[in-house]
Amino acid sequence: MTLLKKHIPPGRTVPADDFKIGDSGMAVEARLAEWKGAGFLQRLWAKDSTLWAPGPGSEIVERLGWLDLPSRMQDQVAGIKAFAEEAKTQGFTQVVILGMGGSSLAPDVFQRTFGSKPGYPKLLVLDSTHPAAITAVEKSVNLARTLFVVSSKSGTTIEPLSLFRYFWARLGRATDSAGSHCVAVTDPGTPLAALAEERKFRRVFLAPPDVGGRFSALSPFGLVPAALTGMDIGLLLERARSAAGADAPDAAVDGSPGLHLGAALGELGKARNKLTILTSASLHGFPDWLEQLIAESLGKDGKGVLPVVDEPLAAAESYGQDRVFIALLLEADHDRGLANHIASLEESGQPVIRIRLADGWDLGREMFRWEVAVAAAGAALGVQPFDQPDVELAKDLARKAMTEIQPKEEAGPPGEDAVAADADSLAQAVTGWLAQARPKGYVALQAYLYPDEETIRSLRDLRRAVLRKTGLATTLGFGPRFLHSTGQFHKGGPNEGLFLQLLDDPAPDLSVPETDYTFGQLIRGQALGDARALELKGRRVLRVNLKRDVAGGLERLRRAI
Repeated sequence: MTLLKKHIPPGRTVPADDFKIGDSGMAVEARLAEWKGAGFLQRLWAKDSTLWAPGPGSEIVERLGWLDLPSRMQDQVAGIKAFAEEAKTQGFTQVVILGMGGSSLAPDVFQRTFGSKPGYPKLLVLDSTHPAAITAVEKSVNLARTLFVVSSKSGTTIEPLSLFRYFWARLGRATDSAGSHCVAVTDPGTPLAALAEERKFRRVFLAPPDVGGRFSALSPFGLVPAALTGMDIGLLLERARSAAGADAPDAAVDGSPGLHLGAALGELGKARNKLTILTSASLHGFPDWLEQLIAESLGKDGKGVLPVVDEPLAAAESYGQDRVFIALLLEADHDRGLANHIASLEESGQPVIRIRLADGWDLGREMFRWEVAVAAAGAALGVQPFDQPDVELAKDLARKAMTEIQPKEEAGPPGEDAVAADADSLAQAVTGWLAQARPKGYVALQAYLYPDEETIRSLRDLRRAVLRKTGLATTLGFGPRFLHSTGQFHKGGPNEGLFLQLLDDPAPDLSVPETDYTFGQLIRGQALGDARALELKGRRVLRVNLKRDVAGGLERLRRAI
């Protein structure tokens, strides 16, 4: 089936989507007919919580403010742009985002898609607490000409606050006014807002409190960093408004892009819950944002859809019958290899959904459409898409684990199963771990490592080896970033996964100013806390320490697999 073109701004044509989903099309059509009869769109915009749960649902209602963002944020465009021009005029050449999950993923997508406009600062996203990642950012910037954006919805998130304290101390030695180099993006009344006032930040942007983190791309969390790089945030919002019009309360269900996609995610996801996302080159950053939106929203109550992002391509016959493929294609990109791969998937009988974007600005349209789709898919699957209960479990256990992590270098971290340097022990541990694989399962690589290019390449080779060995879908997340996205699915979704937690021994470690812990202790505590949360949920976890030979350890691990 092909989506109808509706609510299109004059002079612009939205490319049609293409759903080649075989017999599942009947279930999707039935779901759409049910939603039409139930007045789904009208109830969605009326913020009717009974779409997802019976009875009163204030927690749900208080998280539906994203529906209004495309129009509500328009009033703030001029002010945000004026601030961006001020930062440019003041001579800032770099902007560093200190955030996690919903506070960092949209800025990262915008930077990777559009880059920075000439004359505007380059944007870096720091969403790792690994000491090597922090050191790399510090070495790459001129502190005297760098603006730090501290982003946290709650204003209490430990990672951005720890990173802030580190760079605040550095700014104090490099500049006369550290506060003038800092911006906060947070909800009203948070500890971060108070901290920003106390330390005289250059600016505080308050985000709408009725918008959850993973739905906040079109709020100040996404728009302020985007504007600082020279992006036309007004045009981005214009595209989002066109999507809101297509999914408006008075729109016909059979012309609603969001509901069509949501029905497909929900109905196909009941039997095929590995949503494998492919993109043309210009859109390579977008799936990282989708990954959090989908996994954290839908992965709970033993149900869910697992987004599979940036998986190495394989022959069509390598994939199991638990896959749905989504292809996000930019019209200007001409990737014959990707086109051939998609064609081979269709020929093999795999369900494939093509979504075509006219240009990069259509990210605004797609972000809103996917938010509607995920909300609708939650209703189809019977899950509440706006909470994240198991993320909090991992945070609680991480705080407890940090008290066990000794700062002394010689003190071995607790709870590891294997050391990569011991090839025989590693092979034995890997064999036992892989033997626990379940049909239609998946393998999640959790890398509490510095995400440099060499490590990313080695981990891709590892994913390829796992797919060849097991035929299972693979995912890769760098810790602690993934704890704020796929971490919810890992613990709340179906108990299908094998989890490989990879650690190293960071050296040198870095102290977190104004605290009694180091970044090495923090990332260790988060890894151990998450492992314990997974085990409490009955998941199968292998923890491997690569020590100080990450490249060699990953190669030995690949051979063991």
